[in-house]
Amino acid sequence: MDFSLTDEERHTRDWVRNFVQREITPLEPTVLRRERAGQPGISYDEILELRVKARKFGFWGIQTPPEYGGMGLSAIMTALIEAELGRTFVQFSFGGAADNILFHANESQKQEYLLPTIEGQRRSCFAITEPGAGSDLQAIRTTARQDGDDWVINGEKTFITGGADADFAMVFAVTDAEKGVNGGVTCFLADREMGWKSEPIDTMGEWGPAALVFDEVRVPARNVLGEVGQGFALAMQWIGRGRYLLPARAIGACERLVEMAMEHARTRETFGKPIAERQAIQWMIADSAVEIEALRWLVLSAAFQVDSGLDSRQAQSIAKLYGGVKANEIVDRVLQIHGGMGYTRELPVERWYRELRLLRIYEGTDEIQRRTIARNLLKGHSSIRGALG
Repeated sequence: MDFSLTDEERHTRDWVRNFVQREITPLEPTVLRRERAGQPGISYDEILELRVKARKFGFWGIQTPPEYGGMGLSAIMTALIEAELGRTFVQFSFGGAADNILFHANESQKQEYLLPTIEGQRRSCFAITEPGAGSDLQAIRTTARQDGDDWVINGEKTFITGGADADFAMVFAVTDAEKGVNGGVTCFLADREMGWKSEPIDTMGEWGPAALVFDEVRVPARNVLGEVGQGFALAMQWIGRGRYLLPARAIGACERLVEMAMEHARTRETFGKPIAERQAIQWMIADSAVEIEALRWLVLSAAFQVDSGLDSRQAQSIAKLYGGVKANEIVDRVLQIHGGMGYTRELPVERWYRELRLLRIYEGTDEIQRRTIARNLLKGHSSIRGALG
């Protein structure tokens, strides 16, 4: 078992680390100031400018196949990159990406949706969650009825990431209620100009979800993604595309936070000594270090299974659950180490606090992950002995 990085992996990781330190981290004070003034922390134009800089060095389409101009990197390499990007709360990702299910588009759809999205000329959103149907896809109420050469969509979606800015949505609707989710749900490529509307949802963080309303929205039949009735399989493919990447980001965030805590502990004195010499503080730092290391290997193990073509769903759920819980425990400790100053907005700790809380909800709540993990074990789909059996 070789746990070392290859020269290529190390070089790629180090380049991203330097890019984050040089180009993104210096933006944090400005981003904080804008957010606290009720403005977007970083504009899309600023993100595009950063992406252009990265592209000059070949960083474009991290997981996009080379035939589409991407790097086609492995899951392990992608996890390493995400960990480095997680060391800043500035919401940045490298360009050249598109939702994995868009690659199921036919040739005409690829020209109209996939390729412009990869190039950053179009922006998409994945619209499946509804007010009464979060993780329960069988509870979807949005419908699509066929009318000549069109499908007419009615319904509402909620907490849609990027929904306020997207110019087209991959929207899932019931096309045959009698068949249920397996055979009765279809995915449509719906342009905003076809009539759907969005409304931003104000949250405690800065990820900016939106509610989408479809009121007699006409979508031409040529805009069915995949096949009619096969939307559930596409939805599962999108949801399972990389849950390990969320806890991968948490690794970087937790590393940065603990570094901040250690720096503060070395300089903050109580009763004549730095608090770094207090056992209570040392134990918080020690526990955090152990948990970060455990999370690192859970994420890399899940990524390894993805690269090996194994069924990685159990490993990804474990990493997602552990990462969300431990990231929240760690940021809480870091705030505690900073004392009253950590609770103020003078330091960015509270910003991290709000950002990391989302990890326990986004792309499958803690409860859903526990349900998945337990069911896989109880039904014999996974072993308590792990991937090694």
